[in-house]
Amino acid sequence: MPLALVTGAARSNSIAAGIVPRLEADGWEVVTSDLDTGDYPCDLSSPTAPIALIEQVTSERGTIGGLVLSHAHGVESGVLDTTAEAFDQHVAVNARASLLLIAAFARHVDAGGGAVVAFTSDHTTGNLAYGASKGALDRIVISAARELGPKGISANVVNPGPIDTGWMDDEARDAMTTYNPSGRPGTPRDIAGITAFLLSEEGRWISGQLLRADGGFSAQF
Repeated sequence: MPLALVTGAARSNSIAAGIVPRLEADGWEVVTSDLDTGDYPCDLSSPTAPIALIEQVTSERGTIGGLVLSHAHGVESGVLDTTAEAFDQHVAVNARASLLLIAAFARHVDAGGGAVVAFTSDHTTGNLAYGASKGALDRIVISAARELGPKGISANVVNPGPIDTGWMDDEARDAMTTYNPSGRPGTPRDIAGITAFLLSEEGRWISGQLLRADGGFSAQF
């Protein structure tokens, strides 16, 4: 049974929480990690934690074949009120930790290779540090696809657009419905199948891409 590590699965209505049962249904053994919960609690703001996490999972569960990066740190602020400390925290969790997780994953991968799926966002204005760190994540994952392809590793970034994970009030939900051609906001379940495909043997020919999987929401731009 292949092993997948999914980060950021603390909340029951999160994208990651929606992905876990789908991967299990597809035959994956799934382990999860979040700040204080999951199979392997981990503070990804620490520069040593990502590598330690991969090594612990590999030692206790075996070689990881699928890495799903769904963790995120996000505190709203703009150009004039983003502090150096806040910016550094966003970069540490959203970008640096992802780089270190991918690198450690690649060092332990077996001859069968593996797949990385990470989640990004267009949200930047009014959420500058979050958006900037997600932009860095995009480049890291696409670079990984080029560098790690010879090891049989695919790597993709998915932009799911607005997903109703509990943050939408009625006004926001109505707005998302209006702007989405599908007539509804996205749900974690919508993203679960896409993630499962990208991790599968059939999906690994897709690599180095930033994929918009948002029900047509971005077609307005």
